[in-house]
Amino acid sequence: MSTIKKVVLAYSGGLDTSVILKWLRETYGCEVVTFTADIGQGEEVAPARAKAEALGVKEIYVEELCEEFARDYVFPMFRANTLYEGEYLLGTSIARPLIAKRLAEIASETSADAIAHGATGKGNDQVRFELGAYALRPDIQVIAPWREWDLTSREKLLTYAETHDIPVEGKRGTRSPYSMDANLLHISYEGGPLEDPWFEPEEAMWRWTVSPEAAPNEPTYLELDYRCGDIVAINGEVLSPAKVLEMLNRLGGENGIGRLDLVENRYVGMKSRGCYETPGGTIMLKAHRAMESLTLDREVAHLKDELMPRYASLIYNGYWWSPERSLLQQLIDASQATVNGTVRLKLYKGNVTVVGRQSKTDSLFAPEIATFEEDAGAYNQQDAEGFIKLNALRLRIDALKKLSL
Repeated sequence: MSTIKKVVLAYSGGLDTSVILKWLRETYGCEVVTFTADIGQGEEVAPARAKAEALGVKEIYVEELCEEFARDYVFPMFRANTLYEGEYLLGTSIARPLIAKRLAEIASETSADAIAHGATGKGNDQVRFELGAYALRPDIQVIAPWREWDLTSREKLLTYAETHDIPVEGKRGTRSPYSMDANLLHISYEGGPLEDPWFEPEEAMWRWTVSPEAAPNEPTYLELDYRCGDIVAINGEVLSPAKVLEMLNRLGGENGIGRLDLVENRYVGMKSRGCYETPGGTIMLKAHRAMESLTLDREVAHLKDELMPRYASLIYNGYWWSPERSLLQQLIDASQATVNGTVRLKLYKGNVTVVGRQSKTDSLFAPEIATFEEDAGAYNQQDAEGFIKLNALRLRIDALKKLSL
């Protein structure tokens, strides 16, 4: 412990990290640098600076990272049509590599010996933060208070805060029953009543979306313009990646889109039940697959689908900064060179429906071949007979062998 003179703490200004700040000083006798990231969580991060100052912190980093988050993490992930275990759009997972990167960078900028985070010893985030930090700064030390201290409940944290004159917002018994995490891509809910997987979340829990039943009775139509696999404009309006997400979140939320109730397999070995709202991401996934359906070669599209579960697991498990994820990203990005055009969508009561797609430069759809009408000799239907017989050969041989037994 005596070797640690300075620590960079991922600091939200809430109860947990405010207690951690004091605990680090008491336990390690070290100076603490705080880092607060604004990645679109929908709450003011400026108060975190005031709280850190009130607690005597001299080096305080409060950074707005929404555009970097959307551009360098969310958009590359959606080029792969990424889903973990077939459902989860990885809203929490994809935010951790950016935070880990800045923790490692700030540690270097401030000559800190270690980084610290408030992730518990039961969850995935501890793995994501630490794998990212070690990949980017292999000599860094990591302090995870939840794996060291005996403050194992909210009551103990509140008592510690009162004993050490740590200001915390809210009073006992007034907090939400859920553990929530939000960023520009999603908001998650865990814990409390959700620990019973039979429990149906009450409507009051959801914060970003109206229920599909309460959504407007008229559909909302959207046109999304794509360039190299990324959305660059909505209804003709050119937008930055973060602004794209903001608009899609708003429109999706208004139409009851993006709710998910999931039991997932954590990397540490347990199953966990969580609920998620990802309105913009749900729209992005549907639209991107539609754009690829028109512009990607069949075998390239199928190869991407085969690789996607592995890519999703790498992100979920915290390996964003691994060489294998980087290699997969290069392949995915190369596939997107022709993913250009426009997708037209209808949003209606929780549903995203593709109602049109076009690409003036890269469409592989050939109407003169696909038509059910006269094709002027563009496709010789008699060729299909030999194609079928050749592909049936092994099936016929197997059937004949069985008949001879």
